[in-house]
Amino acid sequence: MTAFQAALLGVIQGFTEFLPVSSSAHLLLVRAVFGWEPEGGFALGFDVACHVGTLLAVVAYFRADVIELSRVAMAPRLWFESKSVAAAMLRAITIGTLPIVVVGVTAADLISGPVRNALVAGTALAIGGVLMLVVERVGRRTRNENTVGPWEALGLGFAQALALIPGVSRSGAVITVAMFFGFRREGAARFAFLLGIPAILASALKTAADLSVTGVSVEALFLFAIGGVCSAIVGYAAVKYFIKYVSRYSLDVFAVYRIVIASAVVLWAGN
Repeated sequence: MTAFQAALLGVIQGFTEFLPVSSSAHLLLVRAVFGWEPEGGFALGFDVACHVGTLLAVVAYFRADVIELSRVAMAPRLWFESKSVAAAMLRAITIGTLPIVVVGVTAADLISGPVRNALVAGTALAIGGVLMLVVERVGRRTRNENTVGPWEALGLGFAQALALIPGVSRSGAVITVAMFFGFRREGAARFAFLLGIPAILASALKTAADLSVTGVSVEALFLFAIGGVCSAIVGYAAVKYFIKYVSRYSLDVFAVYRIVIASAVVLWAGN
């Protein structure tokens, strides 16, 4: 992998991580089309470097929320305060994180192997696009993210866990399910981004531990840094403008984009 390829993949990761179009599918497809498929620990390490970039982006954008949630997390007596908005949000994020931990541990081999192909990504993109079109027409969109209940948090957590399949999209799955629950688009997006922080952090720490055993070359670290920085810069802009966009407009444009890309992927994979 060259520095240019690392930068381009970082830009793609940063741009698509927060849009409901699946960053993993786009990275997989770009690599497959251009033959940029690194092997072994490098591929895993690079993906995590890009995810760390997007993690920094979302933490920077929601820094006030993250600080307040951290304050509550470090004071257990505040966790169950009925009138605390931050405590309610922290409880919802904690519950919502459980499914991805379970799925990640029990289905790691399946997720990293058989389902990581263009046909699966294309199918998931199409299904997600159709569901977005449906929820835009049936969702009530009257609730905000501070009213997520325990069972709803669990359901949103399972939606996030499905994003381990390329083409599903972490933000897309959570936002779509949240809108089915009656949440407004911007509130659903905000919760989706905050819910993703623990999952991305845990993935990064696990991979860093694995790489510390196998070792990483200086050249690889340089490419990791390029991908991570590009991902962070573009990711911050993406989350900022996406929140503004969904506060005014529907998800239809993303749904149609997913279906168009899915059609192209299926045709390409069949040839």
